[in-house]
Amino acid sequence: MNDKIRIFALGGLDEEGKNCLVIEINDDIFVVEGGVMEPDKTMPGIDYVIPRYDYLVENKSRLRAYFLLHGHDDEIGALPYMYPEAPAPVYGSAVTLAMLKIFTAHVKKDPKMYELRPVEATSTFKVAGREINFFHTAHNIADSSGMAIATSLGNIVITGDFVVENAADPSFLNDMNAIARLAEKPTLALLPESIYAERPGYTAPLYKLTPHIDGIFKNAQGRIFVSVFSTNLYNITEIIRLTVAHRRKIACYDAGTLDTIRAMQDCGSLQIPRDSFVSTDDILRQKDSDLVILMTGFGSKLFRKIALLASGQNEDKRIKVKETDSFIIASPSDDNTEIEFTDAADELFRTNAEVFIVPKKTFLRMHASEEDLRMMASIFKPKYYIPIKGFYKSLLKNAMSALSMGINLSHQNVFVIENGMSVLIDEKGGRVFDEKIPHGDLMIDGDGVGDISHSVLQDRQKLAEGVIIISLAISKGEARIVAGPEVQMRGLLVAKDADGLQREVSRLTMGTVEDFLSSPLYNIEEIKQNVYEKVLRMVRRVTGKEPMVLPLFVEVE
Repeated sequence: MNDKIRIFALGGLDEEGKNCLVIEINDDIFVVEGGVMEPDKTMPGIDYVIPRYDYLVENKSRLRAYFLLHGHDDEIGALPYMYPEAPAPVYGSAVTLAMLKIFTAHVKKDPKMYELRPVEATSTFKVAGREINFFHTAHNIADSSGMAIATSLGNIVITGDFVVENAADPSFLNDMNAIARLAEKPTLALLPESIYAERPGYTAPLYKLTPHIDGIFKNAQGRIFVSVFSTNLYNITEIIRLTVAHRRKIACYDAGTLDTIRAMQDCGSLQIPRDSFVSTDDILRQKDSDLVILMTGFGSKLFRKIALLASGQNEDKRIKVKETDSFIIASPSDDNTEIEFTDAADELFRTNAEVFIVPKKTFLRMHASEEDLRMMASIFKPKYYIPIKGFYKSLLKNAMSALSMGINLSHQNVFVIENGMSVLIDEKGGRVFDEKIPHGDLMIDGDGVGDISHSVLQDRQKLAEGVIIISLAISKGEARIVAGPEVQMRGLLVAKDADGLQREVSRLTMGTVEDFLSSPLYNIEEIKQNVYEKVLRMVRRVTGKEPMVLPLFVEVE
């Protein structure tokens, strides 16, 4: 009997991040990746955003495995939150599982909770009696993989994140032999990434950091600081090789950076000569001209780390930015972290150190551009083509590019879907079914998972635009104001501009309250609500801001 297949995503479609793909074959559920997304400016106080995973919890008895294709936080970061409620064995390369442990500890969860099943980046194994093939891909983290799941109708192939690269370190190289062997079998569906699908040509070699910073290493007279994301192991490897080549010594900025380096060494993807490594305790004993200080971190937290160091508010006071230092920011921002990035860069420039920002336009992430994607499609020649990972315009461009290739793809077998929509495939064929599988965002605030309501976010946004506190006392017996109104404003306007607005708020409050008190029956809560609405409307009109307005009214005998 032929398999019945359902493919859908809980996250990662029409967005960048929180990738979570679900492959359901008969009664078995396989989850490919479970990642986080950085919060944007509309989510103050939120640490991460993860996909809603109600479906996995409700069907956990059928959940057979999590497959992690590489160790970036947008692929693994949701697992610390999802796993306790929907456990299953976790498969991934040694580097990927090491990064999972590091990120889990980073969010203060227990890395020992997982049932980990390490596999080689290229390997064949079985899960629930079904053959699974991993194949090594070239991405900016060591031992990343694509994968294929065998079905009676052919292989379901997920490319993972990749670029066409034939001259990289073996830890960052496509295993073309493994890919070719898989392509000899029928490919039922190909699910390629889409993040750079709109970019023509190949991505290589624009993801390489060395051409951007080699000259800085040659010319710097003092210490060199370099910031890079913890998961960009390819770039970390480049930095260490440059350090050794220029006869400098590398030091880790903090314990988190050291954990990343040790994980890479333990997995065999990094070699550092002993005499090229310096502990943090020995930094002050080294000549400035001999040192490279590596700083790593996750997302916006790395930018906050840079800002604290630059402003002298970092915990380790032995490390301060000096005018003779060179600071290389090799951790480009995305749309959600632009504010934190700008703040960090601004603080660095204030130190008078030499600051070098590696430009985003010429320093690309290791994602497949149009020709990379076309190459993968031409190798596998799938029966169905389903773009994943990326905003809708990128998914659509990926699909249109595949349609133009002349490999028997048409509008009947190229599917562009959104989170919660399914592609159903059986012996009758494939079709899209919008069945509204529960999906959406869960916001992580410290230890809280999904318990931050929209109204809480609205309050936080208003607090970010300032606070107006209005205090007054009303005599209950005499129905008149006996104290106040007193108006306090914080974070809204500078002092010289605030007096006029304070007087207007006081006048408006007084008039509104007195109108209500002229009635023989009044309600204190109704008075507060009316003052709130009128003051907010007036302040919005005058300042263009929408602060938190707090009427603190009391009744006295």
